[in-house]
Amino acid sequence: MEGPQKLKPTIDFWRGSTYGLKITPTIKDQLLGTVIRPYPSPPINTEKREEQPRSSTIELVPLPLAQPSAQARTATRILDAARPLAIWHLASLDAPTVAVVWSLAFAWAGHRAFSIAIPALLFLVTWCVYAADRLIDSGAGLRASAHASLRERHYFHWRHRRILVPLTLAAACAAAALLLKMPGPFLRHGSILGLAALAYFLVEHIGNSSTRPLAQRLHRMMPKEFLVGALFTAGCVLPAWAGLHAQTAIASLWAFWIPGFTFAALAWLNCVCIAKWESAMRPEASFIAAGLLVFAGLLCSALAMAWNARAAALLACGALSALLLALLGRLRRRMTPLALRAAADLVLLTPLLLISFAWLLP
Repeated sequence: MEGPQKLKPTIDFWRGSTYGLKITPTIKDQLLGTVIRPYPSPPINTEKREEQPRSSTIELVPLPLAQPSAQARTATRILDAARPLAIWHLASLDAPTVAVVWSLAFAWAGHRAFSIAIPALLFLVTWCVYAADRLIDSGAGLRASAHASLRERHYFHWRHRRILVPLTLAAACAAAALLLKMPGPFLRHGSILGLAALAYFLVEHIGNSSTRPLAQRLHRMMPKEFLVGALFTAGCVLPAWAGLHAQTAIASLWAFWIPGFTFAALAWLNCVCIAKWESAMRPEASFIAAGLLVFAGLLCSALAMAWNARAAALLACGALSALLLALLGRLRRRMTPLALRAAADLVLLTPLLLISFAWLLP
């Protein structure tokens, strides 16, 4: 091995480099006479770039991160909710609308008729419950700095609490006045359901250290989504179910019980999907549940055609809503959280299709 002959090293630079790599010989290189030959850089277009002047030090040049092109951003466009749809959801009008639509659909399937005061009462009660729930959740979350648990609907209610709190109290008073004018069977069943909903609401929100273990035990026995779906379904079925004693067993089975259980499963699926989407959990289980509900709804719809064509149509609407929920789960990454949450309730309004095609059914 040939030893060092000169103290001054020979350093070869790649003349075509446009990176401006400049190396200063160290004392060790001067003693050993090291010959430094850097690897050639890949060829690039140098026509539009001027050669940088040489320097005697190594310079670190920050490289910008690659930005997606306009075509790539267009291919993965995020769908946002239209303003009327966003207000419909943010103002807690979605759940009351779903309750009234399904209540009227149950009455239509059971060949029942009732006054306009009953849907109005159902709308007011449902809106009061949901508005109060979001007002309490928003206040508790902001005081505890638990911003991760709050959504757009909570911030909307907190920003407009000076308007929503008086409106909620006024709606509660109007609902109480309407309830006192209801017929006897509806008043009895409605009072029982109202007390059950009030007890759940108090345990869930106004609980202290002594009632919090009770709420946790209740959630372990029956998940929150199951309880909400059961109470919501009972409120929708109750107006049409009040005079059930005058009907035969088969008619009541197909008109109320089977569509009622189907809607309860649909309401549970809606709550489960929303919880998984908002917590970024994997929704594979909800896809399987939606598929089972679609199959069960279509099967029951086919069987119900022999006894009650209206109930069969209502069961088909429930199956369609479950299918649309599964489709939303597939498209959730292409939608904003607000659009996804509003669409989850919008797809439950499939019974409105019965208004267009009711003349086809006997």
